[in-house]
Amino acid sequence: MAGGAVAGGAVAAFALSRTLLLLWVLKVLPVRGPDVTSDVAVIYRGWYEVLSTGTYPLDDVTWQYPPAAALAILSPGLVPSLDYVHAFFALVLVCDAAVLGLLLYAGRRPGKSVRGVWFWIAGLPLLGPTAYARYDLMVTAVAVAALLAAARRPGVAGALAGFGAMLKVWPVLLLAGLRQRRAWAAAAVTGAALLLVLTASMPGALAFLGFQRDRGTEVESLGALVFHVARHFGWEGQVLLNYGSVEFLGPYVPLVSGAALGLTAAAFGWLALWRLRAAEFSAATPADAAFTAVLLFTTTSRVISPQYLVWLLGLAAVCLAFRGSLMALPGLLVLAATGLTFLEFPVWFDKVVASDPAGIAVLAARNGLLVAAALLACRRLWTDTVPPGRRRGGGRSLPARSGRDRASVGS
Repeated sequence: MAGGAVAGGAVAAFALSRTLLLLWVLKVLPVRGPDVTSDVAVIYRGWYEVLSTGTYPLDDVTWQYPPAAALAILSPGLVPSLDYVHAFFALVLVCDAAVLGLLLYAGRRPGKSVRGVWFWIAGLPLLGPTAYARYDLMVTAVAVAALLAAARRPGVAGALAGFGAMLKVWPVLLLAGLRQRRAWAAAAVTGAALLLVLTASMPGALAFLGFQRDRGTEVESLGALVFHVARHFGWEGQVLLNYGSVEFLGPYVPLVSGAALGLTAAAFGWLALWRLRAAEFSAATPADAAFTAVLLFTTTSRVISPQYLVWLLGLAAVCLAFRGSLMALPGLLVLAATGLTFLEFPVWFDKVVASDPAGIAVLAARNGLLVAAALLACRRLWTDTVPPGRRRGGGRSLPARSGRDRASVGS
């Protein structure tokens, strides 16, 4: 009875909060700032028209996604009786509901919790209409399914991670905490098979690599704060729409972009070192490691688009579904960052682009929360999984875990 009451309350809260999201994207309730649905109505729809002819958008520098992204862009065409835009929103809602269902199902199992359910319900609306106006929620649903399958079906988890990576690259980071060879093999086979089929069937499948490589420092990124402040001290660069996003162009931008790439490389180096030294894996470790890895990737990126927060919300919700997870506080920091992201884009995006003090302040606060969450997640993942004797400089012993906390995450 208690479980049914929780599920009923969750479904009711989900329905109310998602009604608000739909009212935003359908423009029944106006939101200050640029129209976030234009990506679906103009860009995605334009890609759909090109992809429907049997080729990728070879001449469109805004196409910066792996080949399987075409499946997400084409999918609204399969929905009968709806135009492209409304069909897209309907599919995103279905994926959102699928995440809720997966978290509800997982929350009822031994060693699990319904905390992730409530986190997901509350977190997504904090991002505003952007949550439903990008295809990132579709990718996040695949990632959530992969992590929740990891303990009992590592092959399925790996296949879903490989599929997700072909949708938008970042789900490959789900493998960070998966030790089973079956998971890695399934990811490699799935990714390679999709790449082969899509490359052979449609020209231009790999064009995205060049477009992504040439991106600069986007105005919402961590490195952009340097130029937001520098503009008040005579910096002579510009803010222009470049490669599909609003970026800084001018003196020292390549230097800052290079520094961001260096930070990303350092983050991946830390992840590799963690994998070499980690030995005490619990049932929560795959989710904790995936959340930490994606958080590092997001924070150090040259581009921190608002929709990236959808990834983090989904992964944090999975972490909270495990009673043994140590990512509750980093997850709450991401939750706060999500609310500030809605204020930063679209509400105050004009202030951000103009480097207005209010815009700089909200952007600095958002990025600061992401940095704090990343550092805290790294520390907790390290101390939870690396034995004291394998830490550089030693460390104090951790208290022993219960047998349930040490439950196997797969063979």
